[in-house]
Parts: sequence; C-alpha cells; structure tokens
Amino acid sequence: MKLLIKNGTLVLKNGEKKADVLIENGKIVKIADCINEDCRTLDASGKHVLPGLIDMHVHLREPGYEGKEDIESGSKASVAGGFTQVCCMPNTNPVCDNAVVVTYIKHRQGEVALCKINPIGAITRGQEGKAMAEIGKMKAAGAVAISDDGKSVADSNIMRLAMEYAHGFGLKCLCHCEDINLVDGGVVNEGYNSTLTGLKGSLRAAEDIMIARDIALSESLDIPVHICHVSTYSGVEIIRSAKKRGVKVTAETCPHYFILNDDIITSFDTNTKVNPPVREEKDRKAIIEGLKDGTLDCIVTDHAPHSAKDKQVEYNFAAFGMSGIETSFPLSYTKLVKTGILSLSELMNKMSANPAKILGLEGGELKKGEVADITIVSLGEKYKIDSKNFLSKGKNTPFNGFEVYGKVNYTIVDGDIKYGE
Repeated sequence: MKLLIKNGTLVLKNGEKKADVLIENGKIVKIADCINEDCRTLDASGKHVLPGLIDMHVHLREPGYEGKEDIESGSKASVAGGFTQVCCMPNTNPVCDNAVVVTYIKHRQGEVALCKINPIGAITRGQEGKAMAEIGKMKAAGAVAISDDGKSVADSNIMRLAMEYAHGFGLKCLCHCEDINLVDGGVVNEGYNSTLTGLKGSLRAAEDIMIARDIALSESLDIPVHICHVSTYSGVEIIRSAKKRGVKVTAETCPHYFILNDDIITSFDTNTKVNPPVREEKDRKAIIEGLKDGTLDCIVTDHAPHSAKDKQVEYNFAAFGMSGIETSFPLSYTKLVKTGILSLSELMNKMSANPAKILGLEGGELKKGEVADITIVSLGEKYKIDSKNFLSKGKNTPFNGFEVYGKVNYTIVDGDIKYGE
C-alpha cells in the first residue's frame, strides 16, 4: 500500500522543509521537493507534517479500571491528539507486574489497532515496594521500561537492585519521585495558597529528596535513570547539576507544570488536583527554563482519566490526575512555540525524538527508511478546548475553555490513516 503526502511543511530535527513524503508498506521510502505517484494522496497544503507524537507516560486504566478509561477509548483519544505511540503505566488491577498482563495489553492493542501501545511494567510486585517484579519476563513479553508510577520505591536497596537488574535487560527505570511520609496526606503544593484555602500542602522537598536519591543511585551505579513529571524549581536544578557532572539522567514534565501555577487551587475545582501538585510561579518559570536549556528532555501528558464520580466530590477526597492526551500538543505549541520559547523542531524533539531515543522505540523522526508514523496539523487553526468533545472517557481537565492553536488533522500509524478520514 502506498500513500503520498503532498505540499506539506516537514518538521525535521533541525528545522522545517517544504517537501512531499511517499510511504510504502509502512515505511517512508522517499522525501523530495516534488513526488508524483499513482496512489492515494493527502494534500497537506498549508499544514505541517510532524514525526508521530510519542507519549511515554499515560494511564490507560485497563485492566481493572475500565470505567475511567480502556485501551479502546484511550487509543481513540491518543490518535485524536496526534499520538502514534503511547507508553502505559502499570497501576492497573491487576498491576502490570508480570508477563501475562503485558501480553494482555499488547493483545488489546492489536484488537483496537489504532496507536501503538508500549506497556511499562512495575518495578516491584503489586507496586508494594517490597520485592522486584518479573522484569525479564515482562521485557520478553513487550515491556519497554519499568516504573512504580504513582508511588516511589521507598527502599533504596530494592531500587538499586531493580536498576541493576533492569539495566541487564536493556530497560530503564522511570522514577515517580515522592517521599510519601513527607507528603503526609498533602493534596496541593504547600505554600501561600494551601494556607489560604485550608487544603493540606505537600512540600517540594518530598519530590526533590527522591529525585536526588535516584540520581545518586544512577551516578554511583553508572546506570541511566529517567525522572518522571518534574514539577519543582529545585528538582530542575538537581537534574541540571547532575547532567553537568555527566550523570546519565533524563527527565520529563507536563503541560500543566509549565502553564499553570497553584493560584488555580483557589477555585477548589477538583480538576486542578494532580500528583505531583501544580506549584508556584517560580516553579513554573523554572520548568520553562529547564525545557529551553535541555535539562528536561521530554513533554509527556501523565494522562490520568477519571470518571465524574471520582472528581465531583470534596477536594480532599477527589482522585489525583488530569486527562491530557487530547490537549498536550495544542497547549504545548500555543504556550511554547507561538511565544518563542521553543522552535517547532525543538518541541518535536521533546514530544517525539527524545522519547523514542530514551525508550529505544522506533519513530521520532521524518527520514527515508523510518517507520511511517506521522502527524499532520494545521498550526494556524484556533479553537477552544471543550472537554465534552474528548474521545477519552476522562473529561477531567483544568484547560476547558482555553484558546489554543494547532489542530490535528491526520494521525498516520505504520502508513495507515488512523485519525482524520
């Protein structure tokens, strides 16, 4: 099967180029100024052709929590958001801590046949932090990394052993950094606004201590480590300093951390409740600086869909998390590229090339011979985010009504149009 994309502006690793793209049998076979081929053609005039977006941190909820999201609804939301690949965290029920659950997720991906789904296995059995999960068997079944996301591995020796063992299988540990004892039931950032609202706060130090611990292990063992959803100015500085020393650390953040600050909690809207919490303005600015200077390698969504009943309760009792897979690209483009903070190529590195490199995934770049995972967008199209239109079951977003640019027109996976027909 052939597909020709004509007249688009290609976003490459180091710039943009007007060119046509010919796809055959799921691969990019030719990129040239003008290609004429007798096959199905997409006219991308006035549009930008991107490497398929890759989200290395989502929660698809299946198995066990299908009322919040399932693999089908999550996949539909992913391709609507321009994502050709997503990596799903293991806090399901049962926990994805063995080859059987990994195999189930891969099987469901094949049944749904929209985006590529890469399972992330648990570090410890049941995510209980007591004993290592079946890391080698999960890798053989298709896991691309391990994480106890939603929890930190409190026992530093277990974390050390897991990093060493996973490294032997070519897997990275993706670290949720949170000292749960220091959090002590906090639901928002500890500061002026937590005092103002009377909501229990969580110190930055709860995140920073575990970032420093996991980086110290990485440095001592000379093993790569990845830090999840960085939210603090001090965490950015810890990571920046480690990179300068040559530590093999990579890190990610999310749109809510570089767009919002904790003024949002004064509304008591439970859609603002997320873990780690949205923090202060100095944290938001530091996250942006971390994205600019390369301290933060990736932008992920931490897509955490919830049902209405999980959120329509008092703030203290509401579930943590935001639904983000359908808003990540337009928010990031609007707040980072249109404002001149990042170039479009730099944004694509953080939303495609870098996640692919960190996890050893195919894709991430538009070039001959590469897999034909492609996203086509209209950057000039302005619209308001409306959660009622989400394909995800989770409508829980603090960005409802935000005016954004960058409409996804087509999402192409292995040369097949999965969204936009």
